[in-house]
Amino acid sequence: MTSHDVVARTRRLAGTRKVGHAGTLDPMATGLLILGVNSATRLLTYVVGLDKEYFATIVLGSSTTTDDVEGDTLETANPEAVAAITDAAIEAGIQKLRGDILQVPTQVSAIKVDGKRAYDLVRSGETVELKARPVTIATFEVLATRRLPGSIELDVRVECSSGTYIRALARDLGADLGVGGHLNALRRTRIGPFSVEDAVTLEDLNPAERLISSAAAAGTLFPVVSLDAQRAIDLGHGKKIGIEGFPENVSGPIAALTPAGALIGLVQAGKNSARSLVNFPADEARVEAPTTPAEAAE
Repeated sequence: MTSHDVVARTRRLAGTRKVGHAGTLDPMATGLLILGVNSATRLLTYVVGLDKEYFATIVLGSSTTTDDVEGDTLETANPEAVAAITDAAIEAGIQKLRGDILQVPTQVSAIKVDGKRAYDLVRSGETVELKARPVTIATFEVLATRRLPGSIELDVRVECSSGTYIRALARDLGADLGVGGHLNALRRTRIGPFSVEDAVTLEDLNPAERLISSAAAAGTLFPVVSLDAQRAIDLGHGKKIGIEGFPENVSGPIAALTPAGALIGLVQAGKNSARSLVNFPADEARVEAPTTPAEAAE
């Protein structure tokens, strides 16, 4: 199942086409996918760039065209060479991939090259050269090691910045060790403050029951200010407002709420006033699930 498949099903369940997601999951991957419904899709821009946590299985001993198990095998290392790799060598290779690094994305990715997706170009037989980009690997640790005939499997946990390809970490670790590497399993468990432990499976999804309000989501992401009635009205009309009661020394967005606790929008505070970054309409606070098969099929 692709991220687009999840969005399509959620649209049917929520009875609206205004559904988006914050960060694609590869078809082979499982785990957390954050969805925005109706006006809350405006928050997704701020979720996409958050740091993430993954649990993955890396296979050392062979490389593939996609850097994961779904691709065709490019090279297979000599079993003796794989068996000779020590735990210390693996740790040394991982150490090189921690911190602020330059990573070349996997060729089979959604990155656009001359207006076309890299994976489409690769599948059509073209050679794609993607530029290295800076990413941050805050945590890259081995949880378990299994030594098999001709390969080594590593269960790992990775905490990283947005834009990191875990498949590329597997590829680069295998290349550094001289035996090739690819990804065998991938699960995303966290995006910023949102955890997969708080998620619901798609099979059990009822948007009317499981929606997090825009105010609650924004309050999880940003500092919050509650406005008086007049400033709430002014902000809703796109006017600048005074900053009395605003949190101090905040350079980024602030979630502005009405006296009743509804999200008006995200604001940027200046020295003497605050301006709107994005406003949220009040008429989309609640989404109901479709009540008939006909509605669900639309």
